[in-house]
Amino acid sequence: MIIIDSQAVQNTCNASMESKGFCFYKATNGIKRHLAVDTLGFPFFTHCTKASVSDDAGLIEMLTQNIKYFRAKPMNIPKITILLDHGYHPEHLTQELEKVYPQIMQKIKFERSTKPSNQEKAAQGKSGFVPAIARWVIERSNAWMERCKILVKNFERTLPNATTKLNLCFVRLMIKRLATS
Repeated sequence: MIIIDSQAVQNTCNASMESKGFCFYKATNGIKRHLAVDTLGFPFFTHCTKASVSDDAGLIEMLTQNIKYFRAKPMNIPKITILLDHGYHPEHLTQELEKVYPQIMQKIKFERSTKPSNQEKAAQGKSGFVPAIARWVIERSNAWMERCKILVKNFERTLPNATTKLNLCFVRLMIKRLATS
């Protein structure tokens, strides 16, 4: 299972015009980090775009850049489940990805994460914020990123540099986990 999310990050005054954009949905002037993680929270794919790029378009760019991964996957094993939040549109994603690689939907499937209703929360005796099943994994990965001071805001002049900083943060985290075991 791959879990997908995007996070808007503000720019600093050092960031160039190339990496600036305004996200009306998240009310942020900066970049968006698109992240695909496994069930442990470690990254499959990372990608940075201007904040003005929609979540769907950013996800399509990220998966298109990593299409070799899906081409190499054999047809005879189960489909990879990609868990999306409610900000994504699976029908649109399917159409756009099939233009890039027509057999991709034979290898992956999109699922929307469940969102507990108020009645379900009341039945469980809970109110307010209740974490959605498996969505907490991506939120934990976002929290791990926030521990890296360099990732709190976007200091980079180019989007590839921002993506590289993101990857370096996760490399550091994984090396730290290996060193303790």
